[in-house]
Amino acid sequence: MYCGDSAGTDIDHFAPLFFAPQRAFAWPNHLLACSYCNSHAKREQFPIGDDGSPLLVDPSTENPSDHLFLVLSTGSYQALTPRGKETIKVFGLNRGALEQGRRNAFSITKYVLEAYLRYHDNGMGKQAREVLNDLEQQPFADVREAMQWTWRNAAAEDAELLLGGREMLRAIAVLATR
Repeated sequence: MYCGDSAGTDIDHFAPLFFAPQRAFAWPNHLLACSYCNSHAKREQFPIGDDGSPLLVDPSTENPSDHLFLVLSTGSYQALTPRGKETIKVFGLNRGALEQGRRNAFSITKYVLEAYLRYHDNGMGKQAREVLNDLEQQPFADVREAMQWTWRNAAAEDAELLLGGREMLRAIAVLATR
């Protein structure tokens, strides 16, 4: 739920028990996390703003892209808000292994989408659907989200440059409508 890797092994209390003991058994407070994010990064960290609200992004109730921007070419996050900044810091979202994983996911996603287009354009609908279903099972779903965001929000020429051409834009358009 935090770093986007697929190594979820722990259940994290988003609001720690010391902060919100009444939420100890509330299902929305239990988030799947990797052991690094839960046990090594966040641990007992739970920064609070002056108004008493959490400064970490809760991915179960809000859209992380309102607070975080993923730079696809580097695999690193940039903060859009103070809450994004704290989330990057507490979870170590820009640690080397995650950045490398996101860069790899970006490359792989482009290759998979090219395969989708080949199948689709050659009338092989079943194979095209299988490729998209396989893509949805890959780690770093945040990469796919960032690609879709770029497709929706960047100027056409910028999106082509960032994502790899007009055909890639066509494939990402399909992802965005799924």
